[in-house]
Amino acid sequence: MTSEVIVDVRPQEVSIALLEDKRLVEYQHEGRDARFSVGNIYLARVKKIMPGLNACFVNVGYEHEAFLHYLDLGFHFRALDKYLNLIGNGKKVPITKVGKMDDLEKEGSISNTLSQWQEVLVQIQKEPISTKGPRVSCDISFPGRLLVLVPFSDKISVSTKIKNGKERNRLKQLMQSICPKGFGVIVRTVAEGKRASELDKELSILLRRWEGTIENVRRARKQAADKPAPNKQAELQNYRPTLCFEETSRAVVLLRDLFNPSYESIYINDEKVFAEIKDYISLIAPEQAAIVKHYTGKVPIFDNFSVTKQIKSNFGRIVTYKHGAYLIIEHTEALHVVDVNSGNRSKNADNQEENALEVNLGAADELARQLRLRDMGGIIVVDFIDMNKPENRQKLYERMVEDMKSDRARHNILPLSKFGLMQITRQRVRPVEEPVVAEECPTCGGTGKIRPSLLFTDLLESKVALLSKQKHRRLSLHVHPYVAAYLTQGIISLRQKWQFRHHVRLSLMPNQQLSFLQYQFYDEKGEEIDMRETKEMN
Repeated sequence: MTSEVIVDVRPQEVSIALLEDKRLVEYQHEGRDARFSVGNIYLARVKKIMPGLNACFVNVGYEHEAFLHYLDLGFHFRALDKYLNLIGNGKKVPITKVGKMDDLEKEGSISNTLSQWQEVLVQIQKEPISTKGPRVSCDISFPGRLLVLVPFSDKISVSTKIKNGKERNRLKQLMQSICPKGFGVIVRTVAEGKRASELDKELSILLRRWEGTIENVRRARKQAADKPAPNKQAELQNYRPTLCFEETSRAVVLLRDLFNPSYESIYINDEKVFAEIKDYISLIAPEQAAIVKHYTGKVPIFDNFSVTKQIKSNFGRIVTYKHGAYLIIEHTEALHVVDVNSGNRSKNADNQEENALEVNLGAADELARQLRLRDMGGIIVVDFIDMNKPENRQKLYERMVEDMKSDRARHNILPLSKFGLMQITRQRVRPVEEPVVAEECPTCGGTGKIRPSLLFTDLLESKVALLSKQKHRRLSLHVHPYVAAYLTQGIISLRQKWQFRHHVRLSLMPNQQLSFLQYQFYDEKGEEIDMRETKEMN
């Protein structure tokens, strides 16, 4: 099986697609200025204590307060709280000054541990979903490719997926020898067989991240001390949470969770992000640095690798799979519901059980892909086609378990109930991926009436003329592939005529993401020209 990663970098967002044998299996996109992403660390204040929930709400700057449960304070909360007190208004204090602190009890009370307006250091565990704010934790950690650094812990843990006893002992002894006092480490599965120099290099990087985080905490405390508020009420009113740690590149963050040594190619269409990812891969897997490639083609990168077409066909309420069968996927606040339909398959009574089994097995394969593709989390209830034979129901359950083995998210699958329903729980850390695949008419604005399509080329020429008058000499016009084909047909095409007539160099780019009468102009620097502003300026 061949695996490729396609990274589409745009001015406002970064999208990553994972292809297995040219088939889209995972898709993630995130704004380049996204906040409240998993792993970000904030210095924030407790807004409200909720004794009934044994939790509190924390102001991290989001429109809805973040939720912090008592159990998410972590065993080392007392050490973290003492360290924040030692820092005070900006002092430099080594972590070893904290000393040995008792772990936080499991059966404790949030009211006895935290107080309203207390300042805490929290890390995002789950992104905001629907009307809920982020979920946060005080159990701070810094994940890398090989290791996870845990401040205030002296424990060295090795992934249980590393079965070889000698290798486990080697990794544990190695980390005990290089890990500084006051820190613990979790050795991840991919660290199996890695050299001491590689582990030491990553540990140094993670330690620098911790030092940078604490430096931001000190700076925020010092600024607050240098400009004290006139009274407590004003201090609370003017308080702003501080983002103390954030990954520098959104593409690297997304890729770190997806990366697998089996990847054959990673294509990126942005030179700066290409350099960042190349450096990152060179750091975590130097032998694979060559798989990172800079895509410089004129066709949009997702169109070139047929990702756009797959996104449009694989997202949406109805998803078809082999032999005309299809899934209907509905999302509610509490759970996701999937209905399996046989479509136009044979309903012959003689082989009805076989038909049902075949459709259900295909549905299991497609559903496992859809869960990864959409990153669906929480509770998923699947209504399979009824089957009478217990061995067939068991076969379907085993097929679903096998298909889900490649899913990195934690999940649990229950056998079919007597009603033919399968229940699945899957780890949810971010909102479900639901790209808008239905195209809204950019011309009529919902009225159902548009200008004659025959006049569309006249409209485009008028825009070219207008931009030419504004001294644009090199333009790139993105249009639907059908329109691009029309504009370039003939011995002397319309595009060539416009170039001669308006003294401008015009290149045409077919773009599958645009609807039929939609267009975008880009200048010589590759930046989109806002035609509304251009019209106003004119």
